[in-house]
Amino acid sequence: MKIAIIYHSGYGHTKIVAEHIYQGVLMITKDVKLISILEAQVDFNILHQADTLVFGCPTYFGTISADFKKFMEATGDFWYSQKWKDKLAAGFTNSSTLNGDKLNTLQQLSIFAAQHSMIWISTGILPNLKNNIDFEHPNPLASYMGLMTLSDNSINELNPPKGLETALLFGKRIAELTIQFKN
Repeated sequence: MKIAIIYHSGYGHTKIVAEHIYQGVLMITKDVKLISILEAQVDFNILHQADTLVFGCPTYFGTISADFKKFMEATGDFWYSQKWKDKLAAGFTNSSTLNGDKLNTLQQLSIFAAQHSMIWISTGILPNLKNNIDFEHPNPLASYMGLMTLSDNSINELNPPKGLETALLFGKRIAELTIQFKN
């Protein structure tokens, strides 16, 4: 069983989220790789050999980042042969606003996975059902399609995104479902 977490991070926030998903996966298995989109494009074989691919990028202007889009388009060379067919897939995104149209980014990631005939993993994490947003509880943004996190991009120093506990839980879920699916 192999899990690859592929991400683009413009300012470092999305990388921090990817690292927390990675830590969640490590709670279940050590067979996980954390790969930037630049590293992935150098050797797509790493992704071809994985059982599960987790895609992540920031949400910029309500959509995936341009760099992640380039990565997606680079997979066209092997899309027709469906090298990723029946692999599991999941996605995550980060932005500096509560909404920021992050759902649109997750939809684009899931459609990308569907075009490669992959099977999508939802978060499977219920939110805290109080009226106040509490980032100390799992899934504070109530996202089901994939993981959404929130970062403060208004200051120069790098603050950790909010929702990292959910990232750990999501990584753990991805690993558990990968094992279940492979068995």
